[in-house]
Amino acid sequence: MQASSDMLNAALTGAPDLARLPGRDLVEVARYLIPLEANLVQGCLAASGVPAVLADAHLVQTDLLLAPALGGVRILVPHDHLQQAQAVLEAFARGEFALGEDADVSGG
Repeated sequence: MQASSDMLNAALTGAPDLARLPGRDLVEVARYLIPLEANLVQGCLAASGVPAVLADAHLVQTDLLLAPALGGVRILVPHDHLQQAQAVLEAFARGEFALGEDADVSGG
């Protein structure tokens, strides 16, 4: 089950629709079937200084069976941050945001 989810996420992420959304300066840079994955990537983008918003996250989270029909959770960034966002997505795919086993995540 996880392998098929990974393949679908790779397909959605590998070919994002870079068309501008009507009336807005936001561009879709990625899609994820699993809302948690989209939230992780949004956090990495925000930590890198890229303002990113999620679209359809709450709807998909309400009923995960809708995710394939809706195309998953979309990550949108301002057009002027597009190159920086793509670099962050590539770094995320390479595992550069992964925590080591000795990472202190206690928050204190």
